[in-house]
Amino acid sequence: MPTTITTYLIDGDPKGTRYVEIGNKICKMYVISRSNLSILKERPELQKPVLYILLGEDNETTKLEIYIGQTRNFQQRVYDHNNDEDKDFWQNALLFISQGVPLTTTDVEYLEYRAIKDAKNVLKTSNTFIMDKNEQQPKSPGLSESRENDMDEFFNDVKFLTSFAGYNIFEDAKKKYLFYAKRCDGVATGFYDADGFTVLKGSIIAKSTLDSYPGKEKRENLLKDYTEPKGDNLVLKSDVTFTTPSSAASFCCGSNQNGWTFWKDKDGQTLDDVYRKSME
Repeated sequence: MPTTITTYLIDGDPKGTRYVEIGNKICKMYVISRSNLSILKERPELQKPVLYILLGEDNETTKLEIYIGQTRNFQQRVYDHNNDEDKDFWQNALLFISQGVPLTTTDVEYLEYRAIKDAKNVLKTSNTFIMDKNEQQPKSPGLSESRENDMDEFFNDVKFLTSFAGYNIFEDAKKKYLFYAKRCDGVATGFYDADGFTVLKGSIIAKSTLDSYPGKEKRENLLKDYTEPKGDNLVLKSDVTFTTPSSAASFCCGSNQNGWTFWKDKDGQTLDDVYRKSME
């Protein structure tokens, strides 16, 4: 279904501070960099209850690291985070507010509960980000049934806007259009989207790498980081995303492969059939 997204560049920089709206929905997302926190003084709507996500890069793994929280006043709360060495990783923050009647403290407590729960569910099958700072799962604050339904709808927009900002922390791979491969002594499953081709946890990967394969050293390092032996097989222990279908297929086989013909859906159609020939 077509959706209208409006992005307003507050400082005129496409990568700078901005807010994003969905058509006539009430959910509004601010994207604020840590280097521009002074903008908070100019935005009274951010001095009210908000759901927020801090984002940065883990120093050791270079993976996306996140922290999900809620507060009555982000302007006050963010300065605590700014001086907290345990949360020194973050560089950007996503803030979610209501454009209509402001969210209540109980509303944002429920949104935090949903956000942490959903992100941790994604982590059960994916290893693409880290959220170690959210050690505890908060309890649902007990909204009325009607208000909980309202907040579930609001949270669907939170997930949509988070993905629109480029952070796929709430996306369940089970809902993706899946492709499969039974080749090169392996049985792999994955999906193709705007981020590239993701090979899913549980895929069986070829153990050996051809000496002629130019990506041999990189593949060997990926095997050490992302696979584990199970019986006679080498199994992927978390999802791994590659920039192209061919690099994903080559990783699975340990040799050069054409990903557009390597990957096939449940009906036997190749990735090429589904995504390229269908456009002709």
